[in-house]
Amino acid sequence: MKLKIFFILLSGVISISFAAIFVRFCYDVPPLMIATYRLIFASIIIIAIFKIRKHSIKKIEKKDIILSIISGIVLSVHFYTWFTSIKLTSVASSVVLVTTSPIFVGIFSYIFLKEKQNASIIFGIIFSILGSVILTLGDINIANTFDINEKALIGDMFAIIGAIAAAIYIMIGSKVRERVDIVPYITITYTSSAITLLFVALLTNQKFFTYQPSSYLFMLMLAVIPQLIGHTSLNWALKHLKSSMVAITTLGEPIGSAILAYFFFRETIDKFQFIGIILIFIAIITASKKGAK
Repeated sequence: MKLKIFFILLSGVISISFAAIFVRFCYDVPPLMIATYRLIFASIIIIAIFKIRKHSIKKIEKKDIILSIISGIVLSVHFYTWFTSIKLTSVASSVVLVTTSPIFVGIFSYIFLKEKQNASIIFGIIFSILGSVILTLGDINIANTFDINEKALIGDMFAIIGAIAAAIYIMIGSKVRERVDIVPYITITYTSSAITLLFVALLTNQKFFTYQPSSYLFMLMLAVIPQLIGHTSLNWALKHLKSSMVAITTLGEPIGSAILAYFFFRETIDKFQFIGIILIFIAIITASKKGAK
């Protein structure tokens, strides 16, 4: 079982690492529309799977359905703020900051879920904080306090908001997945997220059909690889691992995204980003020792 969890989490982290790359390729699509199309495509596919496998929501308690819908709404906030961040700052900084969710998961799960955090998880959270802070220094020239890339810092702030939303999303999933199977849960969650984003897109008069054909292809790839494979793997693991452990595992994403960004966009990894990534890698190893529920 441990080996199964490891490989599913690994495939999930590798899959979500492609998200930032696909978003960058959708250069002509606003962040809100990227998120909208990602969830619309994902929800259509998962609804089809739901029906083919003859699942039913009749056996799911009302409170779990409501929580799953809330989870989807929060997921919408996460995607919108994060995709906006990617458009404003570097891939490495955006991805690392949005994956600081373990900090918030650790705090929120202790307060609201009464989930005690052992030393390994706490040290993992500390290392993730240090790694994220050091990495963000790459967007500020510390030799000159006033030499600040304002656009990049705004992107960093959006990424942090995305991290808080991701933390709430993971915590809700941790509770619901104890009682609800993976396919019904993600069907409700992804679909409610798609509906939320679609409503906001219509309300703000977004354009739906004026983008490059390649952009639609990359948004479909976003739905299949990072969403249906990546997010679903993490949601599956929430039944077996503590929410804080799953959140810390997602910190493997910036490592993969930074490597991919080098090959696709020639984005170099500076000394701050390198040190931050190393600390995050240590965080994952440390937390994994005591991550099981």
